Amino acid sequence: MPAPSPPDFEPLWPAKVPAQMTAGLKSWLPSRRKPAAVLVPVIPREGSLNILLTQRSPHLREHAGQVSFPGGRIESADGSPWHAALRETHEEVGIAPDRVEFAGYLPDHLVGTGFRVTPVVGFVTPPVRLTLASDEVQDVFEVPLDYLFDVANHSLRRRLFGETEVHFHDIRFQQRSIWGATAGILLTWKRLADALRQERS
Repeated sequence: MPAPSPPDFEPLWPAKVPAQMTAGLKSWLPSRRKPAAVLVPVIPREGSLNILLTQRSPHLREHAGQVSFPGGRIESADGSPWHAALRETHEEVGIAPDRVEFAGYLPDHLVGTGFRVTPVVGFVTPPVRLTLASDEVQDVFEVPLDYLFDVANHSLRRRLFGETEVHFHDIRFQQRSIWGATAGILLTWKRLADALRQERS
């Protein structure tokens, strides 16, 4: 999408939940949705498009140790989710904003900590030089986009919200687990790409 989701767009819930349960689960979340943005960094490699992911520090208060895209809160000075994603990416992993080319927005997603996350896809020009903010990022790694989109690599993870069981998508890569909002954003992208491919066929 060339623009972020409009304010009246109901953000996507990154779990496999029956429609009649969605409202109940969202009632667990803070009523005020905190705006955030993440960069979905696409790195052209020989014969592949890779996605750069971070392993968050185990000492963070929120989403400690989880796999995520670089990103964070949208500040008033940012001006747009795109600029917020660039700023956060530079702060977390050291990629300079002028090394990233805007590709488009994906629909907003809602996460369990109450953030309304706007994903922005951007192409990173190699060579990729990284400087990690060790207080936020423990490690970074790349995964081929084809691997992430391959349903053979997808499974469901169960989690309880009160007495309601929900299934989150889980993508295993080597010894890492990509799940929650990160997997939800990737699968939303896959669904949009599949729909576009069908329209063109």
